[in-house]
Amino acid sequence: MTALIDMRQVTKTYTRGSETLTVLDQLDLQVEQKEFVALMGPSGSGKSTILNLVGGLDTVDSGEIEVAGQRLSSLSSSALARWRSTHIGFVFQSFNLVPVLTAHENVMLPLLLTPLGRKEREEQANFALEVVGLTDRRTHRPRQLSGGQEQRVAIARAIATDPDIILADEPTGDLDRDSASAIMDLLDRLNEEMGKTFVVVTHDTMVGDRARRTLHLDKGVVQESQNS
Repeated sequence: MTALIDMRQVTKTYTRGSETLTVLDQLDLQVEQKEFVALMGPSGSGKSTILNLVGGLDTVDSGEIEVAGQRLSSLSSSALARWRSTHIGFVFQSFNLVPVLTAHENVMLPLLLTPLGRKEREEQANFALEVVGLTDRRTHRPRQLSGGQEQRVAIARAIATDPDIILADEPTGDLDRDSASAIMDLLDRLNEEMGKTFVVVTHDTMVGDRARRTLHLDKGVVQESQNS
């Protein structure tokens, strides 16, 4: 069976002035459906680059990436945007909520890219907020929510389109310990009960310890893999 995420001999470089930086160096990485994988390593080791490539936000210099049965290099930018809207959910450290919109309106945003009618979009947004335990905060704007609640809204937004994969970049980075632990409880539940596949970039050892598999990156290559 083909992995849900299959990165083969992926190389990615960036140019800074006259210097060429190799961020990923012929990387091979496979993630199976319903896995929960944490990517750890020093800054600049290529963790966030992997998320950007898997999510179709960036392109490889060489190698191939196949996600959910789709070879990403074969898609035009418009087709890639449509593909991303149905297969990938993103969660960020800084939440990235629109401050003038309510929690419900923020969760509705990715659904605007789908062919669903307004009633169906409303229902899916309501369901996503129910899953993360924020039905009673649906009319609140981000400034009226705690950091943990803001991240729950961001997670609801990520799952609203029922994607195959959730890509999370430092999802506990701006939270206190109690809120971070509660967010990990939620991600665990989404993984176990809803079968969502997670790839999480983190510096937080608590997150790494709670992942099913932890990959340590350094200088663009996987240095260590451990199962927890």
